[in-house]
Amino acid sequence: MSDFTHVTFEGLGIDFDLPSVAFSVGGHDVKFYGLIIAFGFTLAVLYGGRGAWKWKMSLDGMTDVLIWGTIFGIICARLYYVAFEWDYYKLNLHEIPMIWNGGIAIYGGIIGALIGAAIGCKIGKIDYLNLLDLGALGLLIGQGIGRWGNFFNQEAFGSNTTTALFRMWSPKIQATLQQTSAQLAEKGMTVDPNVPVHPTFLYESVWCLLSFLILHIIVTKKREFKGEIFMLYGVLYGAERMIVEGMRTDSLYIGSSTIRVSQLLSAIIVVVALAFFTYFMIRCKKGKLPQKMLPIIPDERPKKEKPEKKAKKKSK
Repeated sequence: MSDFTHVTFEGLGIDFDLPSVAFSVGGHDVKFYGLIIAFGFTLAVLYGGRGAWKWKMSLDGMTDVLIWGTIFGIICARLYYVAFEWDYYKLNLHEIPMIWNGGIAIYGGIIGALIGAAIGCKIGKIDYLNLLDLGALGLLIGQGIGRWGNFFNQEAFGSNTTTALFRMWSPKIQATLQQTSAQLAEKGMTVDPNVPVHPTFLYESVWCLLSFLILHIIVTKKREFKGEIFMLYGVLYGAERMIVEGMRTDSLYIGSSTIRVSQLLSAIIVVVALAFFTYFMIRCKKGKLPQKMLPIIPDERPKKEKPEKKAKKKSK
């Protein structure tokens, strides 16, 4: 099988060969998907580390959070996916640990990371709400960059479109739609393997990175209470996922229904996060939620006081 697939962006009038393998080491292929995910994860960690330093959070404690959050995040991302694809995995139990073959869910990863982070905060004596605010920003960085791994794999795309400016098509997309057209038809989605599709990976990437910029400005200048950024993350990301998930052709469904798991969960997250944000904002404005906020910028470390200059005597 070729390491390249020919991708066409009809609306932009461009096409090119897209590689899936970055390089090989010792006879093993290193794919762009893994490199991009690792790159996004690294940037998220660096941003979180910088924020922790600014907020005077223990770096040893943050290491505990990183370790526990990563372990639980990976495990839960896989278990979440397996749970909603159980009809397949119950007949192939040996494939459950084979995460390298694909099959993880971002919401499962977030749930696992939250559990792991709580354990890490307990061990490292880190304020959990402050950690959630930093973590939300890190998640948006990782998600915004990581979605480009889906592009190199030519996966996580949407339904057919002939009008979207960034509509794309490739032989790999064609093959995927040919294999899944019958299952999609059962869910009420008719697809044509020869027609371009929505690049839903791109929609989510742009939304996540823009959301990061907005929330970074808020956490820098206007954060009112601990946990605020995490709640706004739930509103922003949940709203995007609720919309974009409705376009995708690789959704996980609840049983044999046509209800998309991520779309339903996103709607619930938006409502709950917005309700909590409104409640805490009202309490904050009434002065019933006294909290000393620690903006990432400027640095809040105490500055040395300059010696007062003696007043000059006026000459008579």
